[in-house]
Amino acid sequence: MTGRASIDEALAGGKRSLRTIPQALLLGPTGARLWADYVLPQPGFAGAIDFIHKLNIPLLFTVECTGTDVYEPCGIEWRPSHLSLTYRNEDVRFSEKKFVTWDDCAVSCQTWENIGSEPLALKLRVNGKLFGERSGDGFAGSLAFPEHGFRMTAALGTDASGLADGIVLQPGERIRFVVAAALGLEETDPAERLRERIGPFTGGRVPFDDIAPRHQRAYQSWFDRAPSFVSNEPLLDKTWQYRWYVLRHNLAHPGIGNLRHPLFYEGRSHKMTKRPYAPEGWEFSKMIPLTVPMHLLESRWHHDAEYGEGSIRNMLANQGEDGFYPATFVNKTLHSYANFFGWAVYQFYLVHRDRELVRELLPSLKKQIEGEAAKLGNSADTLIIEYVHQHTGKEYQPSYWYFHDYPKDPKDPSAYTPLKRVDRSIYHYLNCRGAAELCRLLDDPDAERFAGWADRVRDDVLDKMWDEPSRFFYDLHHETDRKAMVKNIVGFYPYWAGVTDAGHAEGLNRLFRTEEFATPCPFPSVSADCPVYTAEGGWQGLFLKGRNGCVWDGPTWPYTNSVVLDALAGESKRGGHRYDEAFGRWFREFSLLHYSSRDLGRPYLVEHYNSRTGEAISDEADYNHSYYIDLVVRHIAGLNAEADRIVLDPVDIGLRHFDLDNVRIAGRNVRVSYRRPDPGAPAENDGYRLYADGREVLRSDSLTRMEYRL
Repeated sequence: MTGRASIDEALAGGKRSLRTIPQALLLGPTGARLWADYVLPQPGFAGAIDFIHKLNIPLLFTVECTGTDVYEPCGIEWRPSHLSLTYRNEDVRFSEKKFVTWDDCAVSCQTWENIGSEPLALKLRVNGKLFGERSGDGFAGSLAFPEHGFRMTAALGTDASGLADGIVLQPGERIRFVVAAALGLEETDPAERLRERIGPFTGGRVPFDDIAPRHQRAYQSWFDRAPSFVSNEPLLDKTWQYRWYVLRHNLAHPGIGNLRHPLFYEGRSHKMTKRPYAPEGWEFSKMIPLTVPMHLLESRWHHDAEYGEGSIRNMLANQGEDGFYPATFVNKTLHSYANFFGWAVYQFYLVHRDRELVRELLPSLKKQIEGEAAKLGNSADTLIIEYVHQHTGKEYQPSYWYFHDYPKDPKDPSAYTPLKRVDRSIYHYLNCRGAAELCRLLDDPDAERFAGWADRVRDDVLDKMWDEPSRFFYDLHHETDRKAMVKNIVGFYPYWAGVTDAGHAEGLNRLFRTEEFATPCPFPSVSADCPVYTAEGGWQGLFLKGRNGCVWDGPTWPYTNSVVLDALAGESKRGGHRYDEAFGRWFREFSLLHYSSRDLGRPYLVEHYNSRTGEAISDEADYNHSYYIDLVVRHIAGLNAEADRIVLDPVDIGLRHFDLDNVRIAGRNVRVSYRRPDPGAPAENDGYRLYADGREVLRSDSLTRMEYRL
């Protein structure tokens, strides 16, 4: 890789905490099943601990020290791979490094020193509900979670003999030890197997000083199999690294029930209540089909196809008879969401080229298209109707209430209108296109059927949803086709899908108007001139979903920012690069949204923001519901994978230089570099270049479109 720092070096900082719980400390590493919503500033693992889904286990273990109940203020260093704590009072000096391994071990490496004049007692305390069996300094046990349909097994050990009963530290004495707990499932992980997992940490096989570094190397290995991006702008470089961290932080592999394959969660459910063992609220730590396509766009650039393939297989395994993909827990399913899964699968294929996966999946993609048309279509056109506003993932967009003059109570069912939705219809169009391309790949005769279907959806969107007098795309009344004259953010989706032409350019220009979508924190979920536009997300002064609730009537979402920026870049390329400067400006704004108070030392992407102030509304930290990596690859570096070629097609955002390296496309190792000519630098490094398997195959003096046939 080209000069890329390790993920720990790139993102290391001080305390990372939840806005809503300032005492809480965020922990970076996550296991296949185990993670911490947060840990408290004390030894070991206390806080809100989760396994597969949100559980709020308040404690795995801690170490108690006589006379020391509170460890604040303490020194905190957060790194993606681990968390470091240091504390000192007049009697004791304490330091700790803690982390979670991919195989679900919670590990705490502790150092205690008695700097006082009296003996100190240290004692291990464990969760008695979980660890009901003791053998010496070791513990084991199990705990059932009936709501999720599994019983968790657990084993805990330490290399500090006598710690379970208490050990005495004399003045001047220092002790170092490890406590580790492994969690598993009753079906596959008996106590003996879990003890084997913690053995390297507690059995003395790995020296104390090597435990954390060994974990760091293991954690870093996932990032070593991802591309690197280095430029002259630290903002872009760091956000690139942070977005790979967001993917890894939300990676999971439940391996049970409905979720037998790896997948990426949308979030770690920080917004749920923290009541022990009984969380309430909407859980993001499950498979959510709205988000899976964005995870595929991002994860396709990782060398290991297994993560994207796992997401695909989980979708396939849980598809309903009606063709819809539901939100899925390990033991139950919920409703479905609108999505562009078929299109994203095709994009994933273009990078990894697994024809057998396509052959296995294609009937499912056809079934989705046909099922949505049957259930949500209509006899007049090919547009898709949304009857339940939450199912597009953009609940409470004002167009649903336009025909009832925006009632004070949007939950009144008599004041609500189902709509032919722009976003639903564009997803339908893209899914038809994706299915058509995958059919062509396999010489499937349905290719032309789905291509023709896509053309009809495109024509209906352009003919019916475009309003020439006001120059924008609108949702339609589901029966009369009257336009709901609300400029929702989804009005930009036709540009994203590439179905527009020069006659629609004025609609895209609404992004530039401060009274519409160019708010101080762009882009709001509805135009600022909408009668019920609310930057902070209430509905006409009523916070009907609470302070942090999702109400798509004015806040800014990273989700739709990524779509709109994708649209802007595509339109710029198709229109003589007229929007390059605007794309660069707003892409940098999008990048700054990834940091609390725009401080690059505090990476903290959440679900949505006040579109006037930029204040984070949500507290779902490290939220995985947008795409960024894919925008850097395809638009800033300009690297695009197509069926028979690699196309360089960049948007010039004014960078002096960049280097995208360690990319794999269709089995080839690919690198893209650019350096603007500089009289003070060697000329042999100038220009825009594509390398395939170490050989330069394309070169230009400037950023321009070029093609390389595979």
